[in-house]
Amino acid sequence: MSFGLGHGRELIPGDAGIEMSSLPPLPDAASVAEARALLAFDPRAWFADPSRRLEIEIGSGKGTFLLQQAGLEPETNFLGIEWAGEFWAYAADRIRRSELRNVRLLHGDATEFLRARVPDGIAAVIHLYFSDPWPKTRHHKRRVVQDHTLREFHRVLAPGGELRIVTDHDELWAWDVEHVERAREIFERRDFARPASAGEGELVGTNFERKFRREGRPFHAMTLVRREVPPAAPARA
Repeated sequence: MSFGLGHGRELIPGDAGIEMSSLPPLPDAASVAEARALLAFDPRAWFADPSRRLEIEIGSGKGTFLLQQAGLEPETNFLGIEWAGEFWAYAADRIRRSELRNVRLLHGDATEFLRARVPDGIAAVIHLYFSDPWPKTRHHKRRVVQDHTLREFHRVLAPGGELRIVTDHDELWAWDVEHVERAREIFERRDFARPASAGEGELVGTNFERKFRREGRPFHAMTLVRREVPPAAPARA
């Protein structure tokens, strides 16, 4: 299915776009954590200055949030991850044409990328805005927020890092809240703070938000702040 996003114009991701299929294969290992360590991969190397603060957006759509926020924060590196190929190509083409050097867009499964490849404690913020609600019960396992993904987000976030969530979908919001309640040991829930790039009356300013706002839909939002978790005590002999 094509959404016709390019309106007949060729979409060129250029250096802004990265295909997950182009990444080196994972090494054989006894565990995913061991494979990550053996791989020694770090997505910060995709940026001109890897030492800068990194923020990750899961489900970047047309790239509107990335373009808006990265333009206001040139000293922050932004990595977007988009599953849908046409949206990825469209957003990466927009980023390329904007000449923003602090944005990269990965085409692939965000939760799998974070789980299998991203090292511990490298992200200041993970943005999750208007993710697919997967309303059918048999598809709930595809929702981004799960018990295990919250643990992965906690691992990837730096001390004091934040997971920011916005949705228009009431049932998905209830699902998210239920899972967050079970993760109180690793995250503290706080009110959502609008990014500087959001327009008047907006929470974030993505294309989905603007579309849903015109339809009169309500929105839900929260910020989860990473808690420090004491290391587990060694097992007794």
